[in-house]
Amino acid sequence: MLRLLRALGIGRAAGPPIVVVSGLPRSGTSMMMNMLAAGGLAVSSDRVRQADEDNPRGYFEDERVKDLERAPDKAWVAECRGKVVKVISFLLKDLPGSESYRVIFMQRDLGEVIASQNKMLRRRNEPVDESDGERMTRAYRAHLVKVKLLLAERRNFEVLEVDYREAVADPRASARRVARFLGRDLDVERMAAAVEPSLYRNRKRGEARADAP
Repeated sequence: MLRLLRALGIGRAAGPPIVVVSGLPRSGTSMMMNMLAAGGLAVSSDRVRQADEDNPRGYFEDERVKDLERAPDKAWVAECRGKVVKVISFLLKDLPGSESYRVIFMQRDLGEVIASQNKMLRRRNEPVDESDGERMTRAYRAHLVKVKLLLAERRNFEVLEVDYREAVADPRASARRVARFLGRDLDVERMAAAVEPSLYRNRKRGEARADAP
């Protein structure tokens, strides 16, 4: 029963909520982490994964997140209260129900996401199946439907969706939305300045080049 109550967000521990930046890989999560760090929010990151050509401004990742699905002990998550941590959308379901979360969920055109992922794989000399785009698009769409249902059902999640393209086009407006959502006195100007449009290198066909960290 206690497990069920926690899954529903009942009986959560006291303390400030944990800020979670989430979304599909290559949807702009690292950009949002960079914005929040620039704005003055403490980041939960071990810096094990260093900046590279795909993410020249850094990944802002915490390696412990990768074990959320399997690890029996998730007590470390409570250490992130009042901080921001990046959690890929596939692992949101594994966050402890004993905590409360403010989730900034990055949205990006799925064609751009897949193009960016493929480019990253090619840079790492890993195999890329260019003919698999439609299957991946269907799988991602189905996954996003499940994730949105999860976020809507669990009372310990509050969610703000941020469109990657809009954030790049008008970073100041997106920064203001995020600051209002979090209820924090963040430096909006520094957040906006942290957005680098030149890193948007994988766009839809027919548009200028684009790519998102």
